[in-house]
Amino acid sequence: MIPCEPKSQVGIIGSGNFARALAKRLINAGYDVIIGSRRPRSLSEVDSCLCNVTVTSLEDCVKQVPIVFLAIHFENYKDCLSSHEDLFTGKVVVDISNRLKVPKHRSNAEYLSSLLPNAYVVKGFNVISAYAMENEFAGGSHEVFVAGDDLMAREKVCVLARDMGFVASDWGLLQSARKIESYPLKIFPGWKIPILFTIGIFNVWLLYIIFIYFVKTTAYRWDQLFVKVLNKPLCMTAITVFACTYLPSSFACGFQLYYGTKHMQFPSWLNKWLLSRKQLGMIAFLLVFVHAIMSVLILSPTYLSSWFQSTTIVIPGNRTDDIKIPIKTWMVWKGEAACLMGILAFVCMCIIALSTLPSVTRTLNWREWRFVQSQLGHVTLFFSICHVVAMGAPGWAKGGPIKTVQSITFLSLIIPFITLFCKIVFSLPCIDNYVQKIRQGWETSYSKCRAKCSQKHATFGKVYSNPQDKDNSSEEDMMMIDSQENDRSCACQNTSIV
Repeated sequence: MIPCEPKSQVGIIGSGNFARALAKRLINAGYDVIIGSRRPRSLSEVDSCLCNVTVTSLEDCVKQVPIVFLAIHFENYKDCLSSHEDLFTGKVVVDISNRLKVPKHRSNAEYLSSLLPNAYVVKGFNVISAYAMENEFAGGSHEVFVAGDDLMAREKVCVLARDMGFVASDWGLLQSARKIESYPLKIFPGWKIPILFTIGIFNVWLLYIIFIYFVKTTAYRWDQLFVKVLNKPLCMTAITVFACTYLPSSFACGFQLYYGTKHMQFPSWLNKWLLSRKQLGMIAFLLVFVHAIMSVLILSPTYLSSWFQSTTIVIPGNRTDDIKIPIKTWMVWKGEAACLMGILAFVCMCIIALSTLPSVTRTLNWREWRFVQSQLGHVTLFFSICHVVAMGAPGWAKGGPIKTVQSITFLSLIIPFITLFCKIVFSLPCIDNYVQKIRQGWETSYSKCRAKCSQKHATFGKVYSNPQDKDNSSEEDMMMIDSQENDRSCACQNTSIV
């Protein structure tokens, strides 16, 4: 019979809601839990699941365990711990506290490290709520962010988190605790700018449609505003936002061609745009989904008369004139083409959206993921353009150039056309090969490269095509070059993957 290994002991300072939930989770993971409190009392009265948990004083708790969870408020750190600094020597102290505001200068964990200089302070478990800690099937993330200056201490906390059923993520040194503590304070980080951008685009299209169809001419009744009319700016916003998802890639290619290197950072506005592409794509998919539902609701000859063939039923009259009843029968080419292109675009967009799910992303390699997100994305944009062209082309042919330029179908295609055109241009072999060489590390000649760090190879604007020319330079020039090279700092930075 194999002897059972003794359980590891873990201490928790504090007896609040989170401390009790953490204790139960640790017990279920097979750990021996000791709770330290300023006023020790049995927790069985509060929670029957904690009847076997030892509750003792803070001093006794710290002395008995190698790992201590600090489950008290940040404001009480100094009062509770300043007189017990020696007890924490060599102990792993896990700080699980949070703040009400984003830390600017130092985190709670860094402050705790200054109070306990001889302890191994590790930040962790602050992004897990007490409800998620206690409930196995609770919503929210089950990822534990861990940061600390000591590698072995971080590894111990990561093992402990995995034993408790969480996913441990090592964030490195303790200074990363600032980001970890900022994480729970942010509400949908990265979504603010894309949502505001989408709202702005939608309002622009909505106001223009109201002006065209209600102010300039009366094409619809006001009671049709909720579905029939609102479906138009929804579609226009969707294709605009979807095009803006892929447009920054072309801007990035242009900047890399201009710089002649990949080692220069993009402008801040382009960096933010590149980082917002996933959010823009998800918003575009949501808008397209709603647009598809609305289109199905109004898919009838009454709403979309130009999609259906007109015919007339004649009932001969005996003593009166013939009775003529106009009806709409089958779809014409406009309706069928618009439906086909719309269905293809929607199906492709569903595939792109599914590929962003973590469970699906893990099954794709980099080449497959890039194919779906880039190549298939541009094919989807092409189908979307064809869908809008099928809707607007008959009206363009009848209305003439002026009405065509003013039509909502033409205006909504300007940005998608630019996006697709730029993609085609940068996909030409003569340009694409050049861009790929730059992204693989190749750079233009130092005299043409815009990176400041390349200028130190250009020797004050003197570019030597022959190495012997540099050897023949005057000694004074060479001394000036050496002194300036020592003062020069490299401005190159890593470029985001496009």
